Amino acid sequence: MAVTSTETGAEKRILEAIRTHTASENPSSFLALNSGNSMFTVPGADGVVVYRRTGRWAVQFGGPFAAEDDYDTLLDAFRSHVRDEGLGLVGVQLQRGDAEHYARRGFTVNQIGASWAVSLAEFTLRGTRFMQLRNKISRAHRNGLTIQEVDAGDVRDAVATIDKAWLGAKGGAHELEFLVGQIGGAAQAHRRLFVGAIDGAPVAYISYSPVHGSRAGWMHDLSRRIPEGSPGLMEAINAHAIEVFRAEGVAWLHFGFTPFTGLDSGYELDGHSSAFQWLTRALWAEGAALYPAQTQLSYKQKWAPDVVIPEYVAFDGPAASLPGFAHVFRACNAF
Repeated sequence: MAVTSTETGAEKRILEAIRTHTASENPSSFLALNSGNSMFTVPGADGVVVYRRTGRWAVQFGGPFAAEDDYDTLLDAFRSHVRDEGLGLVGVQLQRGDAEHYARRGFTVNQIGASWAVSLAEFTLRGTRFMQLRNKISRAHRNGLTIQEVDAGDVRDAVATIDKAWLGAKGGAHELEFLVGQIGGAAQAHRRLFVGAIDGAPVAYISYSPVHGSRAGWMHDLSRRIPEGSPGLMEAINAHAIEVFRAEGVAWLHFGFTPFTGLDSGYELDGHSSAFQWLTRALWAEGAALYPAQTQLSYKQKWAPDVVIPEYVAFDGPAASLPGFAHVFRACNAF
C-alpha cells in the first residue's frame, strides 16, 4: 500500500485516473488536481483516492477514481488506512453511484447539494426567459467590456489584483480551497481562462475546468470580478465562452457543485440521517453566513440548466457526524 502527497508523478496519475475512470460521472473531478490534495493508492489497483487531512479527519473528495473491479478494493483499503491512523472519515461530492457503494458498506450517506449542467447543442439566449440576462450582458458591453481567452501566465498580476479586490469586498474572507478551482500550478495547462477588461484594465475572469464522462465538456469554475465593476460582467464572459465552446462542438457546460441546493427527498438513500437532512434544509434557508447557496443558485438558474445532478456526503459510521461535516468546511478553508 502506498500513500503519497506530493510525490513526482502524482498529478499525472490523478489526471489519468479522472480521464479514464468516469463511471461515477463526477463533473467536478478535475478538482482532484488542486494543490494541497493528497493521493492514496494500492499496489496493483487501477485508480486513486484523493483527500485532505484536517485535524483528526480525512476529508475525501469524491469516490475512488478507479476501474470498476478495483473501486471497492481502494475504498476498503483507504477506509482501513484512515482508521489505522486514528482518523475519522468523511467523503464529499460523491455521485449517486459512489453513494450507493458507500451505503452498502455501512456509511451514513445523505444528499448535501447538487451540481447543474446546460446542454449546449441547442442553447440560445433568445426568448423572453433570457430577456433580463441579455439586458445585463448588453449593459456590460455598452460600458466597454471586451473579452479574451488568455494564458493564465500572461495575466498573473491582473488576476491577483481582481482576487484581492474580490476578497476585500467580502470583509477579508478566506480564500476557499479544495471544492473550488484554482489558477496556476501543474494542472493549469488543462484549464481555460476568459478575462473581461474595460479600458484595457482586467475587471473579471472565469476559469473553466475539463469534464469527462457521458456529459463531457467544461465546468464554469472559479470566477471573480472587481466589486465596483459594471453589472453583467460575469454573465457577458460566460455567454462569450459558451459561443466559443459551441463553435468547438462542446456538448455540455457544467456549473459545478453548490451545497444545500437541489435537495429532494427522492434522492436520499435508505439509511440516511433524518437529522442531517433537516440540517441541510435549514442551511439552505438560513445558512448564508456559512455559504451563499441561494446567491450561487440564482446565478446558475439564469442559464436554465437542463440537468440537476444530486451530490452526497458520506460519514464512516451509523450516524452523520457534525464534527465530520464541520471538517469539510475546514478543508475548504471556510473557517
